[in-house]
Amino acid sequence: MEILDYYLWIVVFHIMAVMSWMAMLFYQPRLYVYHTEHKDKQEFVEVVKIQEYKMYKYIGLPAMWATIVSGILMLYLRPDLLKGDGWMHAKIFFVVLLVAYSFSLEYFRKQLEKGEYTKSGKFFRAYNEVPTFLAILIVGYVVTKTFSLAFTLITIALSAFVIYKVFKQEEKTK
Repeated sequence: MEILDYYLWIVVFHIMAVMSWMAMLFYQPRLYVYHTEHKDKQEFVEVVKIQEYKMYKYIGLPAMWATIVSGILMLYLRPDLLKGDGWMHAKIFFVVLLVAYSFSLEYFRKQLEKGEYTKSGKFFRAYNEVPTFLAILIVGYVVTKTFSLAFTLITIALSAFVIYKVFKQEEKTK
């Protein structure tokens, strides 16, 4: 058996790694909301700090690297995926943005751990929307195996609108 015979198992591993990584990307900013909005409750904050650390270090970071490594291996085994109308290039671009987003979460986690509250709960509520829209783009490209400028622009516009509404909703509740 050659390694190409294992390609579908690599795809399965890749999907599972992405799911684990996305779980962290979706939940970590929510923990930051709780952290910032309850900073006066020290016992609560200490528990949240533990959750933030474990979620990022034990779930998110390993899953991100597993996603990257399995993705590179898939491209190595199937370089033909890079041909076509650019859907894979667009996917890779937005995955790079997800990686940057992931590292930004660690930056914010370290700030919060030190008690440096430079961002509000409102910021983290809006920031929590970012991986959803990046995932919509990525999944759209993978499923359709095409790049659509209209789909991309509509998704970006929708994401900007939702983030704007999150900020506005927060102002109304105060």
